[in-house]
Amino acid sequence: MSSNTTAQPSHNQLDTKAQAWSALFSEPMSDLVKRYTSSVFFDQRMWKADITGSLAHAEMLAAQGVIGQDDYAAIQKGMAQIKSEIEAGQFEWKLDLEDVHLNIEARLTVLVGDAGKRLHTGRSRNDQVATDVRLWLRDEIDLIAGLLKELQLSLVDVAGKNVDVILPGFTHLQVAQPVSFGHHMLAYVEMFKRDAERMLDVRKRVNVLPLGSAALAGTTYPLDRERVAKTLGMDGVCQNSLDGVSDRDFAIEFTAAASLCMVHVSRLSEELIIWMSQNFGFIKIADRFTTGSSIMPQKKNPDVPELARGKTGRVVGHLMGLITLMKGQPLAYNKDNQEDKEPLFDTVDTLKDTLRIFAEMIGGQVNPATGAKEGGITVNAEAMRAAALKGYATATDLADYLVKKGLPFRDAHETVAHAVKLATLKGVDLTELPLVELQAFNPHIEADVFEALSLEGSLNARNTLGGTAPAQVRAQLAKHQARLA
Repeated sequence: MSSNTTAQPSHNQLDTKAQAWSALFSEPMSDLVKRYTSSVFFDQRMWKADITGSLAHAEMLAAQGVIGQDDYAAIQKGMAQIKSEIEAGQFEWKLDLEDVHLNIEARLTVLVGDAGKRLHTGRSRNDQVATDVRLWLRDEIDLIAGLLKELQLSLVDVAGKNVDVILPGFTHLQVAQPVSFGHHMLAYVEMFKRDAERMLDVRKRVNVLPLGSAALAGTTYPLDRERVAKTLGMDGVCQNSLDGVSDRDFAIEFTAAASLCMVHVSRLSEELIIWMSQNFGFIKIADRFTTGSSIMPQKKNPDVPELARGKTGRVVGHLMGLITLMKGQPLAYNKDNQEDKEPLFDTVDTLKDTLRIFAEMIGGQVNPATGAKEGGITVNAEAMRAAALKGYATATDLADYLVKKGLPFRDAHETVAHAVKLATLKGVDLTELPLVELQAFNPHIEADVFEALSLEGSLNARNTLGGTAPAQVRAQLAKHQARLA
């Protein structure tokens, strides 16, 4: 079944037969349809995956005796030249050739003749593109996992520097209870940790080989699909040829994981925006991540968090688009699936850019001279403390104090509500009410109540696993630092 490489066709010979399937048709495709159906100008980013997959396929074909070793050597040589041309920006991408796959195959045929034509033996563009997308996405997931680690490290760094800084914790955006700012930052570390775990879990289902499914029914050639999977570092092969060419669950699942990650970014963005406002003044964001106003010279606008909040809708929209794309398709492959790439590509680009910029915006940049991180967000501990003192954040601590004196919690809750009402009328904090006035609400209240009502006392009292006590926060920090080392 093998053959030596034949004479190379000229560019003109190739161009007169642009489409791989054109012999059946009596008229050429219109220019409008070419533009409408072409994907080469966005799917060319998969060129490296296409070459990698093709080389693994060619190696297997040669090992199985489907093509000769001389053909395989020619394919290797031609692909090496194509790789060099693309990397140097000298490769000519042609609209007539529709997509990245046909562009590379056509150029290979120009370079090595019939060996290039034999490369497509035992495969279809259907299983080829499914393989390329998986290979490309697998590498992108690995990059995203690294960026998620960097963002977690930035948050851990900020948390470690602010364990003892007291922030008012909110529910319903109302002051609820005091928390450690470090504890608050570690909440986002937990979110992005889950995002990283989800990405690695999705990777398992991405890293499965469709190649060998051919158009939809498999192939008559004696392919060794497991050999190709092993060569490409994939975890296995798709077990059903119909599913292999038409499955896009992995793209939807990735975009769902990316959407959830962007939701976490958006929640953090919302807090950064609120904290930066003059009404709060809890933090400052470095100037390089903000912009000014064209009319109001005093403004510093948090454009990066605002854009991230907006881009979250963009990524979630891609998820809805992919789900809608697949919902009405019969088996097996349909041209609809060409529409999977742009939303997938944009999701990857948006997520990577967002994670990269947030890691730097929060944690700062490493100074090459000192090796230390500089910049990042600046914390205003005094403003946070003052805000925590405004909203009776330790009212629950007074209720807990009364429970420990023997009062049922519901009765303690009612008693404290009356105390807060009095403090509100007098315009003072609970700690500013005289002991005698507090004792009027319950005679069991003693002088030690003021320690329980202090911000530090409130934090220290919550010394249970997952709590905001500084001792617990430091224990969690140690775990995250060890995990991320």
